[in-house]
Amino acid sequence: NLVKQWYQRRVRASVICFAPAEAKKKKLKALTDDIAVLKANLETLQSELNSTRTDLEAAKSERVALDQDHAWQALHMAAAAACRGSTASGGTGPWGNAVIPKENTRSCDAICGATAFNRCDADVSLIGHPGRAKDYTNKVGAFYNYGCASPGNQNVAFDEVKAPEDGVLRGDVAYYRFCCCRKE
Repeated sequence: NLVKQWYQRRVRASVICFAPAEAKKKKLKALTDDIAVLKANLETLQSELNSTRTDLEAAKSERVALDQDHAWQALHMAAAAACRGSTASGGTGPWGNAVIPKENTRSCDAICGATAFNRCDADVSLIGHPGRAKDYTNKVGAFYNYGCASPGNQNVAFDEVKAPEDGVLRGDVAYYRFCCCRKE
């Protein structure tokens, strides 16, 4: 099969070599035109590939931002549940209660007191581990309770507001802290 292909190419090449000059010029022109079309098509494909690559990178960036937003939201919902479970009354009053990020150097008494939700019920620290649970023996999250009057652990890494945007996804923080506040 390879010999046959080689022979056919040699025959075509010899036809070009021994053809009259005018036929050679036409064949050369046709080949040159084909090369120009192929080059144009290649440039178009490269442009489309670059555009597609740019679109994929933008979509990935949007997806990462959405994942981060969902991770923060899940953490905030967990904080609300932790606050609900940390208060003796479950939260009282005619208004919804508030979960407010805990600044690492201030007490929750001070943080709640500076808002419309001026009464602190609890200071909770929590984190959830990524992924679905695979058994009933491994920890999927952690929590810790501090009192309202003290700043507690002042590690800046536990402060959500000061955390990097992707901090909730990186998994290198032990806890994030929140104040459980209500109107009085």
